[in-house]
Amino acid sequence: MKKILIIGIVASGKTTLAKRLSKKINVPWYELDTIVHHQTPTGRYKRTTEEQIEVLKEIDNNGEWIFEGTDRKSYQCLYQMADTIIFLDTPLWKRRIRILTRFIKQKLGIEKCHYNPDFLMLKMMYKWTRDFEQDRSSFEAKLKIYSEKVIRLSNNNKLNFP
Repeated sequence: MKKILIIGIVASGKTTLAKRLSKKINVPWYELDTIVHHQTPTGRYKRTTEEQIEVLKEIDNNGEWIFEGTDRKSYQCLYQMADTIIFLDTPLWKRRIRILTRFIKQKLGIEKCHYNPDFLMLKMMYKWTRDFEQDRSSFEAKLKIYSEKVIRLSNNNKLNFP
């Protein structure tokens, strides 16, 4: 495992798993959200799909990596580049609780984030979760194409590290 894509919906545990795995196997990890929403000295802006793909290819050319994020059109190249795809399929009830818990922690300043943790963002996280569940079959069909390199986990603690 030297090129790993960790994919899942909001609050599935992707970042936690990516950090742990990165430390264990000494491979750098990247949050896909920070590739989409680039922070500059003048503020945060959304890269175009083409810019995102260029950044992904540049990182890929440098060697080993772990990317973690939700499924987006601009990430499709990662499915091909990855030697391992980890789908973190955490139960819906657990994700719903985590979304609310994360929001509260962010509002209290206990947990940092790259976005404004307001009620609109909270509402959007629940919407993205609902949308994912309603369109799960198309995502599952995409995973099936890469089935030989997919690991499906229901809990980010269940991966046996090398």
